[in-house]
Amino acid sequence: MGSYLNPGSTAFQGSLRSQIYIDKSGLIEKTNTVLGTEQKYVCVSRPRRFGKSMAANMLAAYYDRDCDTKEFFDKLKISQSEEYLKHLNQYDVLKINMQEFLSATQSMEEMLRLLQKRLITDLKNRYSSYEIEDNLVFAMQDVYANTHHPFIILIDEWDCLFREYEQDKESQKKYLDFLRFWLKDKDYIAIAYMTGILPIKKYGSHSALNMFMEYSMTDPGNLAEFFGFTEEEVKKLCEEYAMNFEEAKAWYNGYGLISHSRLEDRKYSIYSPKSVVEAMLRHKFGTYWNRTETYEALKIYIQMNMDGLKDAIIKMLAGESVTINTGTFSNDMTTFSSKDDVLTLLVHLGYLNYDSENEMVCIPNKEVSKEYMNAISTMDWHEVTDAVQESKELLEALWNQDEEKVAKGIDKAHREISILQYNDENSLSCTITLAFYFAREYYTIIRELPTGKGFADICFLPRKKYADKPAVIIELKWDKTAQGAIAQIEEKQYVDALKDYKGNIIIAGINYDKKTKEHCAKIKMLKTSKID
Repeated sequence: MGSYLNPGSTAFQGSLRSQIYIDKSGLIEKTNTVLGTEQKYVCVSRPRRFGKSMAANMLAAYYDRDCDTKEFFDKLKISQSEEYLKHLNQYDVLKINMQEFLSATQSMEEMLRLLQKRLITDLKNRYSSYEIEDNLVFAMQDVYANTHHPFIILIDEWDCLFREYEQDKESQKKYLDFLRFWLKDKDYIAIAYMTGILPIKKYGSHSALNMFMEYSMTDPGNLAEFFGFTEEEVKKLCEEYAMNFEEAKAWYNGYGLISHSRLEDRKYSIYSPKSVVEAMLRHKFGTYWNRTETYEALKIYIQMNMDGLKDAIIKMLAGESVTINTGTFSNDMTTFSSKDDVLTLLVHLGYLNYDSENEMVCIPNKEVSKEYMNAISTMDWHEVTDAVQESKELLEALWNQDEEKVAKGIDKAHREISILQYNDENSLSCTITLAFYFAREYYTIIRELPTGKGFADICFLPRKKYADKPAVIIELKWDKTAQGAIAQIEEKQYVDALKDYKGNIIIAGINYDKKTKEHCAKIKMLKTSKID
């Protein structure tokens, strides 16, 4: 066993011994299908703390031919696969965390020299009877020619150089050229598997690593379920740890990934594993994923002077989705030609959810939304922070049926947030949801709730933890009357959509008058059955 060559299963055993372990060994079945094929180049990009390193440790333990890990994998899902035993402990594995080499050196050239030196040392120690060259590529060719055992190459944090040498384009290009020379068209490779946060960097009209199949946050391929926790996995954990699943969903849900196949398309709701594990073990929902990186990282990007970027961020804070073109993103952290490139980067970093079917992005959940507010609170977006801070009082005014205070509060939010220019009920809806930002503490907010006789514009449905709060149905009108909005709720029986809800319901009509440029609110409490 070497430091990098056939490193054993110690790291993976640590995962298995953990208080919470979710079996993701189905990934091995996927990698087994591409061994030694044209598709043997795999690059997985996911946000930080999404299980990438754990997966690399698992693959190393499974393929490593210098150890016997059958007792561990016999208990996992992969043991049910037809090819399970065929590939178990049959390969030479080179497992590398590129960040280790970058942190130990002062330049890209020094990093690559150290990398090659350490790998060649491991090869010479393991195969001392062979004459091995001091060039990494030739050394691996020599070993393979003698052993006939191809290599599984696992590179974790492959993109760290792009994150730490953001402006050094020459070093980035040399690094990609090194990886291409080492990996491309080499018979000694059974699979080259890389993980990172960013997809592979594009240069001009081609990529130096164009042989890789990429599995990213914008296109996860058939690997969507193996990084992060699925909704079913989170439900089981909530049951085991006596935690409220509805609250877990509000805090950590939101990454919608789709796996496409010949038979069907499968949609997954993916949760941050770091956040879910900490919430379960601490028995407390909170901002755990965010603690692994300061909000300053997010702040850098959302305050960029890109046309339409601020407008898009504010609309998403209000709960809306915005259209995006991900095709122009250069897969780095500095080359931005438009707001879409910035938003695409935020998708890969985990700060936005990408809806691939509709090509739209949104803020995924409460945890990430708090990170936006942390960043904005230190910027000059005072109109946004003021609206959010005042939203608690506005919600209380709604509960108290204070029509004048609600109308004035919405007026103020509209005046101060200049990007919310009115031209229809949809823009009015954006103002309302941002003005009531604090409602997310207690409610699941639903836009366009189907009622059977139409759609209620906005509905606040209390989560079970806050069942003492009234449900709210809001109907919006544009240059009509607030009373007419109330009448529409009653005539079309929108309340019937909440027939299973036990508790009081507030119905509110809000109208914007184009002449006076003011809002009017009518609020009514409907007494229903007592809360159980």
